Amino acid sequence: MTPSMIRYLKGAAHAAPFVCAASLALASDPAGEFMIDLPIACTLGEDCYIQQFVDRDPSDEVMDFTCGSLSYDTHKGTDFALPTLRDMADGVDVLAAAQGRVQGVRDGMPDQIATAENSAAFADRECGNGVVIEHQNGWSTQYCHLKRGSLAAREGDAVDAGTVLGQVGLSGNTQFPHLHFSVRKDGEVIDPFDAQTADTLDTACTQTPTKTLWRDAPTYEPAGLINAGFLGRLPDYDAVKAGNAAQTDFSITQEAIVLWGVAFGVKRGDVMALNITGPAGEILDHTTLFKRAQAQAMRAAGKPLRGVGWPRGSYEGTVTLTRAGRVIQKTVTQMRVE
Repeated sequence: MTPSMIRYLKGAAHAAPFVCAASLALASDPAGEFMIDLPIACTLGEDCYIQQFVDRDPSDEVMDFTCGSLSYDTHKGTDFALPTLRDMADGVDVLAAAQGRVQGVRDGMPDQIATAENSAAFADRECGNGVVIEHQNGWSTQYCHLKRGSLAAREGDAVDAGTVLGQVGLSGNTQFPHLHFSVRKDGEVIDPFDAQTADTLDTACTQTPTKTLWRDAPTYEPAGLINAGFLGRLPDYDAVKAGNAAQTDFSITQEAIVLWGVAFGVKRGDVMALNITGPAGEILDHTTLFKRAQAQAMRAAGKPLRGVGWPRGSYEGTVTLTRAGRVIQKTVTQMRVE
């Protein structure tokens, strides 16, 4: 790997540009413009979601391309996130977004949640395990936080759109399993959702972008539900993030029935409603108000066992996230009491 490649893979939010003179066929639309495909093998809104977009505000404030707040200060890419660590362990492929040539690869960094204690492991390597691809006419794409040992790309490889580069991981400076995906033109960050200029990031935002680099642009979701489930007690958040907090079979003498939900992109004033119905009708109708903005947040509520036991049969839990009276997302989960 060249020194410029090493600099480029240093960080996800603050990576330096690189220079290369390879000649490649350009992935293009009929007008001959650079276009990209989804860089991850998942279904948005089902088994993955977009946690953050490019920050379009040059100040210390935050603004995504819709004038919303789904980003953080100086964030220079799009974060495609997985719901749990178990999903990461199962394996989700990272894909080349367009035809090009691999210009840099790094592997071998551990998959771990970033903390102050382990920060030395990713110092100057915030991107973690990653890949850089150069495309024609000064375009490049960067793929960060890949799973250790999963990288299938090698420096110098020619790739097509959809070529598997590796798998989503937890390497580098990250708190959750995700792919950080960046697009650059002549070394300058370009927001693929609203690329209004050819050579630099346009700091303006709009509710109706006029130019996208996506062949099939993902739907913008200002917030949403990551996961939900039942448990016989209040869940531990670490267990929820690991994917080990969903219980589908209960006994009639279970001490409690608890429904939990995890949301992303919540704002102050958002509401999460938790509802449980069973064979005997409704047993829980609970709402909670978010008092501050949070990138991710969990809420849980339940009922303790009173009497001889829970009625046998199927139970349904409904988690609903609303903003200003409008439903953002609703998810339903089920379990049985035997």
